[in-house]
Amino acid sequence: MIRKVVYFSMKVPNRPGIGLQMLKSIAMGKQNLLAFTGFPQGGKAQVDFVPANPVQFAKGAKKHRVNLGKRKTAFLVQGEDRVGALLRVLDKLAKAKINMVAMDAVTAGNRRFGAIFWVKPKDIARTSRLLGAR
Repeated sequence: MIRKVVYFSMKVPNRPGIGLQMLKSIAMGKQNLLAFTGFPQGGKAQVDFVPANPVQFAKGAKKHRVNLGKRKTAFLVQGEDRVGALLRVLDKLAKAKINMVAMDAVTAGNRRFGAIFWVKPKDIARTSRLLGAR
């Protein structure tokens, strides 16, 4: 299954415990995340939140005076874990000459896997049509 998802990206201090504080606050607000990723960038850290309910997530952030920035789009892939599980997706993108900006993938146990990937904004609609992403 492949679907388009909304994510919010933020720059935060690159210090121990910052991510923990953010995730605790999200959990206290009873917000479910489909994905979370973070990495260092230019002396800070970039964190990306993919909420299950973007509207509710944004309202909660506003209530706590957190500036989430713009809503952006990524693609979430979930399925049965097997050798070459992502090859079909990658092959379709390559044949269509759509460059993937980044991808994070992980096995989830019980023969399940998940991945999130990003393409350039100009390629979102075409990627969605090509992969049948809802």
